[in-house]
Amino acid sequence: MDEMEEELKCPVCGSFFREPIILPCSHNICLACARNILVQTPDAESPQSARASGSAASDYDYLDLDKMSLYSEADSGYGSYGGFASAPTTPCPKSPNGVRVFPPAAPPPQQQQHHLLPPTAAPGAPPPHPHPHPPAMMMMMIPRNACLTCPQCHRSLTLDERGLRGFPKNRVLEAVVERYQQSKAAALRCQLCEKSPREATVLCEQCDVFYCDACRVRCHPPRGPLAKHRLVPPAQGRISRRASPRKTSTCTEHELENLSMYCVQCKTPVCYQCLEEGRHSTHEVKALGAMWKLHKEQLSQALNVLSDRATEAKEFLVQLRNMVQHIQENGVEFEACLVAQCDALIEALNRRKAQLLTRVNKEHEHKLKVVRDQISHCTVKLRQTTGLMEYCLEVIKENDPSGFLQISDALIRRVHMTEGQWGKGTLTPRMTSDFDLTLDSGPLLQTIQQLDFVQMKVPAAPILQLEECCSQTNSATLSWKQPPLSTIAVDGYILELDDGSGGQFREVYVGTETICTVDGLHFNSTYKARVKAFNSSGVGQYSKILVMQTSETGHPPCDIKSLATVAWFTFDPASAHPDIILSNDNLTITCNSYDDRVVMGNTAFSRGLHYWEITIDRYDNHPDPAFGIARGDVLKDVMLGKDDKAWAMYVDNNRSWFMHNNSHTNRTDGGIGKGATVGVLLDFARGILLFLINDEQQGPIAFDSLEGLYYPAISLNRNVQVTLHTGLPIPDFYTPGESDPSGSVC
Repeated sequence: MDEMEEELKCPVCGSFFREPIILPCSHNICLACARNILVQTPDAESPQSARASGSAASDYDYLDLDKMSLYSEADSGYGSYGGFASAPTTPCPKSPNGVRVFPPAAPPPQQQQHHLLPPTAAPGAPPPHPHPHPPAMMMMMIPRNACLTCPQCHRSLTLDERGLRGFPKNRVLEAVVERYQQSKAAALRCQLCEKSPREATVLCEQCDVFYCDACRVRCHPPRGPLAKHRLVPPAQGRISRRASPRKTSTCTEHELENLSMYCVQCKTPVCYQCLEEGRHSTHEVKALGAMWKLHKEQLSQALNVLSDRATEAKEFLVQLRNMVQHIQENGVEFEACLVAQCDALIEALNRRKAQLLTRVNKEHEHKLKVVRDQISHCTVKLRQTTGLMEYCLEVIKENDPSGFLQISDALIRRVHMTEGQWGKGTLTPRMTSDFDLTLDSGPLLQTIQQLDFVQMKVPAAPILQLEECCSQTNSATLSWKQPPLSTIAVDGYILELDDGSGGQFREVYVGTETICTVDGLHFNSTYKARVKAFNSSGVGQYSKILVMQTSETGHPPCDIKSLATVAWFTFDPASAHPDIILSNDNLTITCNSYDDRVVMGNTAFSRGLHYWEITIDRYDNHPDPAFGIARGDVLKDVMLGKDDKAWAMYVDNNRSWFMHNNSHTNRTDGGIGKGATVGVLLDFARGILLFLINDEQQGPIAFDSLEGLYYPAISLNRNVQVTLHTGLPIPDFYTPGESDPSGSVC
């Protein structure tokens, strides 16, 4: 019940409702608060003009404005004069819920003293009336024109001659507030405190008002007519209120009449006098008790729906709270992962730094070694050269010509030889002091700047859009989408179907589209479909499985032969050899080549009983057309049956042969010509294939032990033109075997 407390508080004062009244806009307000927010309208604006100008834009039937009577509250002191704004442009501060409340206007100076005294009192005599604001004064202070603005919807409401008494009291809300306060054992509050109500100390049984000590002294002194009123403690007054019978609701227009009927048009309770004299006389009315029960039922039904929504909202809040926890956990985990990845990058950079420093050290040592070797080499040569020079100088000093000439040639050669050793390049450094290495950090810095988050999670499970998925004959169309809140990138989708018999799923589509039509399914079969998404991070989870039913046969199961009439198909131009020419809605074919070319049907079969015929429209120069069945990957530029993907009968004008994997068997007399008919019968229940020419079986059973998926197929050249006929009944001579366990034939 704690959530209900806001419903029980006045939007103006923020406290529990005290004597709530119902405004025409269906909102509630305390009676005292309603007096405080009354606003005077300009005198030039008459009630009639105000009503006429506002009727077009208003959704409510507002009451005319005349004046407000407060006689009913005069005895208790509760009816303090109405709070009209003498200066509406200077409102008081906002109330607890944000509604501005205008202060009461002070009476005019020349009238203030005069109206504080009774008519018979002398100007100097003390006032005998115990109330601070007598009724006469209050009536004179009420302006002629006043309006009330709803604090919730902000609609302006005009008052008629009854004033606030024209608004019905919400006794139900008052009773609910009373019960709520009793259940909470809340202290009773004074009903006359203007701001924060103080705790009540007494209850006047006659006034039915709770007073605090200050308000009792000010508004309910024990003298005059109030001396006979009985004041009791609040707790005793609450018990008395509970024990006393609830007052009968009376009509707001006819205060002496009880409400007995309900006006359907105005949606309000009315009395019998309203029906006879008032504006409800021509309206539809119903019994008050019946409408009470009806509205209770309607409210109960609406509450049931609202209760379901509230339950969903609670579950949703639980989901959101769990999401908050998951977000926090995932955030911590993600931060830890990010720190670990950055630390790994820093570690890798440090390792690379160490490797580069090693290279620099090696280069440094190499340069030093080369320079030191050159220094050592030059030092030795320089020492030798210097020694030679000193020796030659000493030889030159000798004065022995014959001795000098004996060694001069050798010395000259040695000097030239030594000088030659200091030739070009000898005095050039073998190594520069600069390091010819420059660290190319630009790409790495650019990569660091581009370092950002990418989607590294697999996509969420797609959602199959049931309203767009459908099946027709032996094809199915499926549509899907990503979850609305999913932001993970998707590279493509994988659609999977089972075999229609509860077998394993197989991929039927891989691509970026979100809608796919699958052809060549079995008739009268139940398929299961699912889809998943993938991206560079991997493959996501499967969607929910969708169960689809292909078209039924539409025939009673009493005669299995009749079930073969459902397989209608045509030749498939998409898979046909380019030399094949199709016409007649893909039912008639020929060829523009002298070589045999293959064309298949657009429907494949893997179980059931099927029969179709081909009529020969043109037959020139005795060609050998072939008729039969084939796998989807059969060779299309050779005669049907040349490879191991086809099972066929080829026939000329005199005889026929069965052929599979280029093996010719069962030569049978009897050929074809223009107008002839070739029939093909495929029975998966027995796993056999046989042929007919002109309604007669041609040879024995052509092939048996057939399992898998097969397409009707034909090969021909330009000398032949044929027309396909499907959906035909089984020939009378054929007795079919037992059907497959599923009971399906297509």
